[in-house]
Amino acid sequence: MAGTPGGPRSPLLEDTVDGSIDHKGRPAKRPTSGGWRSAYFIMGAEVAGRFAYFGIQSNLINFLTDRLGQSVPTAAEIVNTWTGTGSLMPLVGAFVADSYIGRYATIIIASLLYILGLGLLTVSAVLPVPSRLDCQKSNKTMPCSPPQLQIIFFFFSLYLVAVGLGGHKPCIQAFGADQFDGRNPVECIAKSSFFNWWIFGVFSVTIVTQSVLSYIQDNLNWGLGFGIPCIGMILGLLLFLLGTRTYRYSVKGHERGPFMRIGQVFIAAAKNWLATPSSIATEDLAGGTLQQQDSQQFKFLNKALLAQDGSKGNGRQCTIDDVEEAKAVLRLFPIGATCLAYAIVYAQSSTFFTKQGFTMDRSIGSGFDIPAASLQAFIGLSIVLIVPLYDRIFLPIARTLTRKPSGITMLQRIGTGMFLSAISMVIAALVEMKRLKTAQEHGLVDVPNATLPMKVWWLLPQYILFGVTDVFAVVGLQEFFYDQVPTELRSVGLALCHCIFGVGSFLSSILISAIEKATGGDGQHSWFNNNVNRAHLDYYYWVLAVLSAVGLALYLYFAKSYIYNRGRTL
Repeated sequence: MAGTPGGPRSPLLEDTVDGSIDHKGRPAKRPTSGGWRSAYFIMGAEVAGRFAYFGIQSNLINFLTDRLGQSVPTAAEIVNTWTGTGSLMPLVGAFVADSYIGRYATIIIASLLYILGLGLLTVSAVLPVPSRLDCQKSNKTMPCSPPQLQIIFFFFSLYLVAVGLGGHKPCIQAFGADQFDGRNPVECIAKSSFFNWWIFGVFSVTIVTQSVLSYIQDNLNWGLGFGIPCIGMILGLLLFLLGTRTYRYSVKGHERGPFMRIGQVFIAAAKNWLATPSSIATEDLAGGTLQQQDSQQFKFLNKALLAQDGSKGNGRQCTIDDVEEAKAVLRLFPIGATCLAYAIVYAQSSTFFTKQGFTMDRSIGSGFDIPAASLQAFIGLSIVLIVPLYDRIFLPIARTLTRKPSGITMLQRIGTGMFLSAISMVIAALVEMKRLKTAQEHGLVDVPNATLPMKVWWLLPQYILFGVTDVFAVVGLQEFFYDQVPTELRSVGLALCHCIFGVGSFLSSILISAIEKATGGDGQHSWFNNNVNRAHLDYYYWVLAVLSAVGLALYLYFAKSYIYNRGRTL
């Protein structure tokens, strides 16, 4: 009989996707839902979201120094702190999505908050600030700060954007990847390509954002420069809503939420650890299903499986699946922690790179200077050029050689990016040494507003290498943190990935503050002097190069012993 165990399946059952429903709550049919048709709507919405984000972030340091009167190191710390907050907030958004209202609803609510924050930010940018004449009358040097209330309003708007970003960023990417069934051979390969083309789309728009918008902000009007991203985000939300009928929506497989289940595992393990402190046996803890190496690595969590009264968290028995979910999340932390040095490097392109560019010859033709922030577009340009080569040429060759669907493993991909990141810092340090030498040779060290006779194109290698690094490390981390967590925690997995960059931004801010205090005392010129010709950014880049090398060595140690989750692609 059709549909019975062992018998032929009906065409209807064969065409549905397990664990997914359509917008009406019916089993999702493979031919009419999901796949690239749905992913295009979601990718379009994400492109709009990133257009808005980079439209603010890429030139924010100049807004802070020119309009709000902040010093260069203070502005860099503010940018890093805001960026870090925006990368940590996804944990909150992912928790709400995976435990309560789902990814689709979270994306919509977060988008509305995002739009509100961008709108208020635009208002704050058009408010008047003290003019040069006002500063001269009050015996102040430019730039001088606007009223405190105006500054508070600006930061409220800026951090409201971070809150909206926190719900939007992890959920929309996880929702996009949900449109592909990893258990289907064809869709499994498409899902791997999805992460490549995702970053391709995101950084394609940043080329426009970081070139055109930075020019508008520097030369025309900050209100217009912030207002255009707001309009883009509105269009992105409308595009996302247009695809509603085509999406696949994940079905919850458990009565208890994923956070509840994992939390109960840790509670039960702690109770049993206290009750039975002796070393746990490595064999037949759960009917022989746990590998010995895995049991040794997770002795603490395996205690949750002991058949004792203490093995119940809030009155519920922890199952093997619950413990395996907890292990899957816990395994990610050594990998994430060793990537923090890379995340610190990642934060540099929108801060000190930009300030370096301001001192260099940015002229093209006669009478036109490109904005220093627009050089960040070369990160996106290199990504746009590399991704098709990686996806269409490198991966097919790698699949043939390794016989793996992904060509190379996710951890190999991440490690390659981290190595390139260390090289980028070496190049950045050498270029900065050349820039400082040029300032000395032409007697311009104490003329901070002068343009050095050194073309800004000297900075291109470090920008381009940043883009190549993103193709390997950023995409690899996103796929790894999505793939290696339980299905119901995939938003959380991507949120944890974003948190690496958030913590990296905070660490960058802390490192800048510590170096500023250590090198700027007793009348000395700090490494981050407002006059960058008196600063020593080259020393800072050498420090980051060393940190990157140490981080890569630790990463290789933990990656070598990492055990991929069973049943998932490599």
